[in-house]
Amino acid sequence: MILDPDLLTQLAPLDLKARTIVEGFISGLHRSPFHGFSVEFAEHRPYNQGDDFKHIDWKVYGKTERFYVKRYEAETNLRAHVVLDISSSMYFKHFAEWSKLRYAIHYAASLIYMMHRQRDACGLVLFDEEIRHLYPPKSSYSHVRMLYSQLEKELEQERAKSKEQRGSASANALHELAENLKRRSLVVILTDLFENANSHDALISALRHLRHQKHEVLLFNILEHKSERQLDFPDGKFLFEDMETGSELEVIPAQLKEDYRKKVADYTRKFKIACNEARVDFEEIDTQSPFDLALLAYLNKRKRLK
Repeated sequence: MILDPDLLTQLAPLDLKARTIVEGFISGLHRSPFHGFSVEFAEHRPYNQGDDFKHIDWKVYGKTERFYVKRYEAETNLRAHVVLDISSSMYFKHFAEWSKLRYAIHYAASLIYMMHRQRDACGLVLFDEEIRHLYPPKSSYSHVRMLYSQLEKELEQERAKSKEQRGSASANALHELAENLKRRSLVVILTDLFENANSHDALISALRHLRHQKHEVLLFNILEHKSERQLDFPDGKFLFEDMETGSELEVIPAQLKEDYRKKVADYTRKFKIACNEARVDFEEIDTQSPFDLALLAYLNKRKRLK
């Protein structure tokens, strides 16, 4: 289900938007080859030989003619941290309806909604040049409301188009996070990787640090593919501004496009290989695409952790 950004913008508050995104996604799964995920998300699992018959959900059997047993809290005790980049580069948008930050905030809210519904404990980490907020994982409704409230504040900053220049230092923040997390967790990172073309090794080192501490890591590269990967601008001269430093450069994209694409593709390929070697799941998410692929990537990761 592709949701209209204008419709989501009109909905309030953020938890309602998250619910709309997730339930639209689940509805789509019911009509897709991945419908098994929606059954698990509905807090059921397939019946296994030896399971007590009293736990079978007969309503589900009536609809599917398959046996499923109800999943209980003891069976869903995943601890997860949603780690969100709030640096100035995340304010960028050109072709997309939403900035990278707005898209990432809505995706983060959707993950929190999904985790809470699965009775997982969820935490939230916000960073730019350092960690600004760190909320440890909890599964209570009051805690989830607090996480939504913090994301709402970041959304208000984005709406106000804050001119405060906030750099990004993902590697430093992730090293700090690895030192702070005392219990094994799933770490879901949402970032545009803006500063890391020249800090490739430092970021990979930070991801390895998290893995060394026994955490599972899912890294989402949030980007506007048409502009940032393809440099697909109309003919003419453009003034590009570094949103984190304010420096400007006047260029003609058509003259650079071919070489730019090759270099970006080469960097991305090397980064993916490095993530794979570090046993980190890496996904690129285009802000002009619906949330479905990102949510499915999360569910795939969560399923492998059982």
